[in-house]
Amino acid sequence: MHIERPFAFSGFHMTFKPLRVLALASTLFACLSAGAATVEVGGVPLEDRVTVAGSPLVLNGAGVRYKAVFQVYTAGLYLSEKADTPDGVLAAPGAKRMTITMLRDIDAAELGKLFSRGMEDNMDRSAFSKLIPGVLRMSQIFAEYKRLNKGDAFQVDWVPGTGTILTVRGQVEGAPFKEPEFFNALMRIWLGPKPADWRLKDALLGKTR
Repeated sequence: MHIERPFAFSGFHMTFKPLRVLALASTLFACLSAGAATVEVGGVPLEDRVTVAGSPLVLNGAGVRYKAVFQVYTAGLYLSEKADTPDGVLAAPGAKRMTITMLRDIDAAELGKLFSRGMEDNMDRSAFSKLIPGVLRMSQIFAEYKRLNKGDAFQVDWVPGTGTILTVRGQVEGAPFKEPEFFNALMRIWLGPKPADWRLKDALLGKTR
């Protein structure tokens, strides 16, 4: 037997069934929860939780890459568990993700070169030399895009047993980079002893200056 109860709101008189009220409340709660799961960094919305290859990840930290006074891109780092040191990030188990969204138009080939240089600057020469084939392929991928515009996004995923997957504008770029060290070498661009931006390094580690 259904019992209908009156519901008054702002001068309106409506009839709701108890089960429908509960369903409506659950839907509203879900919507509010979904909204609360997004943070904005540099005007870019970032989910505080994502799933990579079936593994749930949390937003470890996010920030803006500056060059002089200009904003270049927003970066967000996702891990299976929080880490506040570079070594902790590199040693974190499971899948990982770095997501980058451009805040200004930029020459994609030049960005690829900067990433290659950042990897080289934060590794010893012998370790870097082993990654040269992958570095060259990554540089070629960016060169083929010619230009990344404001709002364009790409992400770098580490998937255990598969490798490093580069996705640009929603398109997976070729086969995974198989070298186990390739993802960590990329992470050192932002988290190494000579990071691209010290403020961004702290932000990705969940710290503030």
